[in-house]
Amino acid sequence: MGGDMGGANLRKLITKTVVDELTDMLSSKNKAFEYQRGKSNVVMFVGLQGAGKTTTCTKFAYHYMKKGWRVGLVCADTFRAGAFEQLKMNAAKIKCPFFGHKKETDPVKIAEEGVAFFRQQKYEIIIVDTSGRHKQETALFDEMQQVQATIKPDTGVFVMDGSIGQACFAQAKAFKEAVTVGSVIITKLDGHAKGGGSLSAVAATESPIVFLGTGEHFEDMESFEPSSFVKRLLGLGDMAGLMKTVTDAMSEKQ
Repeated sequence: MGGDMGGANLRKLITKTVVDELTDMLSSKNKAFEYQRGKSNVVMFVGLQGAGKTTTCTKFAYHYMKKGWRVGLVCADTFRAGAFEQLKMNAAKIKCPFFGHKKETDPVKIAEEGVAFFRQQKYEIIIVDTSGRHKQETALFDEMQQVQATIKPDTGVFVMDGSIGQACFAQAKAFKEAVTVGSVIITKLDGHAKGGGSLSAVAATESPIVFLGTGEHFEDMESFEPSSFVKRLLGLGDMAGLMKTVTDAMSEKQ
């Protein structure tokens, strides 16, 4: 009987060690930006096209609106056809004030005007959605840097598609080096080993992950808590997949 007890305790110890190790790996030493009530906090959203950036901007706005913040959305994505309409419609659905120009092609000008407009009206969180591109094109980065230099955001949020797994590392790093990335929101997480790969890759860039996009609706975004996420991952019973994720992540870290 003693042997069996020992086995159970050993299992517990191993599980605890794995949970602690993973939690530590997914926790950024850097703290995410804290929004302050009663002042204008400007946040610039960046990311590649197809990561769900515009929807995430809306979810983010909705999250803070529900907590009683005065939030405004600025559409500075002039590259993607339909971005203006999409954000405008989304904003209307959650009843969030919106600023954009259908005809204006200069994102820097729109961002500047939009931020000035909401600042004047004493809005507390001003979200600026910027253009996403297909890959890390220098033109995208130049434009992002120009927008940033003009509006001087208090923080930046990098929206990333979690389904691309380990490839997230290079992306997160490139964006972090180009603009101020204060935090990361990961979308399209499906609870598979790949999701763990994307999380560990982002953690490696030392950017705090603040939210996870979990579905299509505006409510489908949850605050990221490393330990509860890891426990849920373990609870999936996919130990083989999890162990692979851990070993992949460990080898990345080393």
